[in-house]
Amino acid sequence: MFHSARLKLTAWYLLIIMTISLSFSGVIYVGLTRELERGWRRMEIRKRAEDLGIPLPGFFSLRPEDLPRRLKDFSPRYFLTEDLKETKRRVLRNLLAVNGGIFILAGISGWFLAGKTLKPIEQALEEQKRFVADASHELRTPLAALKTSNEVALKDKKLTLGEAKKLIKSNLEEIESLETLTNNLLTLASLEENGQKLNFQKVDIKNIVDSTYQKILPLGLGKKIKIKIESSGGKIFGDEESLKKMILIFLDNAVKYTPEGGKIWLKTWQEKGKLVLEIKDTGIGISEADLPHIFERFYRADKARAKGGFGLGLALAKRIIELHHGSVKVVSRVGKGTTFTIMLPLKPS
Repeated sequence: MFHSARLKLTAWYLLIIMTISLSFSGVIYVGLTRELERGWRRMEIRKRAEDLGIPLPGFFSLRPEDLPRRLKDFSPRYFLTEDLKETKRRVLRNLLAVNGGIFILAGISGWFLAGKTLKPIEQALEEQKRFVADASHELRTPLAALKTSNEVALKDKKLTLGEAKKLIKSNLEEIESLETLTNNLLTLASLEENGQKLNFQKVDIKNIVDSTYQKILPLGLGKKIKIKIESSGGKIFGDEESLKKMILIFLDNAVKYTPEGGKIWLKTWQEKGKLVLEIKDTGIGISEADLPHIFERFYRADKARAKGGFGLGLALAKRIIELHHGSVKVVSRVGKGTTFTIMLPLKPS
């Protein structure tokens, strides 16, 4: 599909370039040949004037009324020699040769530019296809598990009340996971399509950090993880709700992949017109092979980091950072922990 589109786009580039080139060549040819004819005509008149002993200035008009009386009868005569005709033919051949070269270069350049133009579209389409396929797979797996467990329970004639409650509890957990997945999918899709509609205004980063800390604290206490907050405060131009979600994603990941009794630090400070957020943990870390891919949709690292998530959180967090014209860096050592450093501009870009 894209090969055909590339050929068509190249043809359009070629048509546009050659139309412009041939138009300019036509103008150049007409203008140049007219000047040649005038020059040749002037030479004829000057030669005739010399033969008749009539003095002429260095430059003179070719209009009959401006010429001396004895040259007026000569002025209407229009004479083109073979030399002039040959000169015009050579000019035409040279222009055609130049246009031939432009045609070849335009074809090569057009093919290259068409590829460059279509590449982002092709990548976006492939990413969309992969996104749909991955989303379908992620939805199908828990749904299949729900269906199977319910079918088995339905056929079990000896199912007790306790077992039924256990099954319902398990089903509710699966439904909560599916709800989280669909919410993240909708949020990510909304940010991709309508990111510009975020409510950007001056917000206090300390309030955002404190609010997020209160949400993540119960999870940390459940694993006896110490979460330390060091926020210098300050105002930042951004969308409050999406910033809270972004910080919560990083903290949730830190809690999820930090063993019991571990530590998590969240620090904020200002540096060179930017707000810096650093989330550091003493968790299991991320391997070098996985680091380049952790922000990809539905990407999940090795089994040691498989905690029932869907691989959308970090992709969503990165998109929020991008919409705030920020950047994120990650440093990690397996068995030692991970540090995420987010930099956001304090003022609108």
